[in-house]
Formats: sequence, structure tokens, C-alpha cells
Amino acid sequence: MRSEQNWADRLVLWVARHWLALFGAAWGLYVIMPLLAPLLMHWGWVAPARYIYAAYSYACHQLPDHSYFLFGKSLTPSLHDLEGMGLQPGLGLLEQRKFIGSTEAGYKVAICERDVAIYGAIFLAGLVFALYRHRRWQLSWQLFVLLTLPIAIDGGTQLLGLHQSNWWLRTITGALFGVASVLFAYPIVDGAMQEIAGTSTRIKPISHH
Repeated sequence: MRSEQNWADRLVLWVARHWLALFGAAWGLYVIMPLLAPLLMHWGWVAPARYIYAAYSYACHQLPDHSYFLFGKSLTPSLHDLEGMGLQPGLGLLEQRKFIGSTEAGYKVAICERDVAIYGAIFLAGLVFALYRHRRWQLSWQLFVLLTLPIAIDGGTQLLGLHQSNWWLRTITGALFGVASVLFAYPIVDGAMQEIAGTSTRIKPISHH
């Protein structure tokens, strides 16, 4: 019983010391796999590509006109463009999301433009945080809210039919949200993990004042 407890304690301590590398690896894998799907389609490895599309369909709407396309005529084709390159016209959203691509259109990334920006920004901001974590600063909650307002406004107004977003708005607002999330949450997690590891230091808040 004691040996099992010692093993569990060592595991908790190891996670506390290496949580940032674990988070980075997880987010990196999460954002790389959707980019791998169109590569596999382009190389003719259809079955593994479809497994990736299917897996990520539970996490993203995968609408083709909200997604990046690789190996086609345009990185960000419109719905009208796609209907001329293999997507059947007049389909509902649930049917549109099943469209992976074609030789002419290329093949879509398995998550939408906004999600690519969010998770890509989380991964990259996590790398930057790892380089400067010794400074122990944290985004204030007020600044976090301010930086996340654009994604709420852009996504919310589009959902209500008041506004039609585009690829660059989705990318910018998604990236802002991802970076803000890391700068707000990672110092909190790091502080908790350092307490577990017995090396806690004071966090300096970053404020908009």
C-alpha cells in the first residue's frame, strides 16, 4: 500500500514539474492532426484522413466555407467557389460540413479557421510563456475580458444573423482569444503546480491600467 502511495506521489510531483511540456505536447498534437488530414487526402491516404475528420467533427462544425483548404485554388474559398468545385449546391449546413474537398478545391483542414487560430495561438503562446515563465506575470481578468470580447462579438453577431464574418476576422479574434487564455490561465496553473513541487513564487499581474 505504501509503495503504491509513493508511486502516486512521485507521479503527481512529476506532472507538477513537467505540466507545461505536457500541455504543449497536447495542444501541439491537437492542432497538427487537423492539418495532417488534408495532407493525407492529397497523398491518397483516404482512410486515415477520414478518421481524423470524423474525430474532430465532434469538436468543430467543419463548415467548408469557414475552413482553410490546402492544395486547391484558394486557401479560403467561399461557398460559391466550393459549389463550383465539387460541393453540391443547395445543401443544408449538416450536409455541407461533410464535404472534405476535391482535387480542384483541395482538402479542408479538419477544424475551422477560428479553431485553427485559437488552438494554434494557445500552442505558440504556451511556448512563449515557457521562455518567460520565470517573470511570473499574469493577465488581469479585466484585460482578459477585453481581449476575448472580439471573438464573442464576431461569433455572436454572426450566429444571430446580424453580421457575416470572414476568414481574417475569425483568425484574428481566435488568435486573440487563444493568447489571452494562455496569459490568464497558465500563470494560475503554474503557481498551483509550483506549490505542489514546493517552488512557488509570486505572480505579477498584467493590467490594462
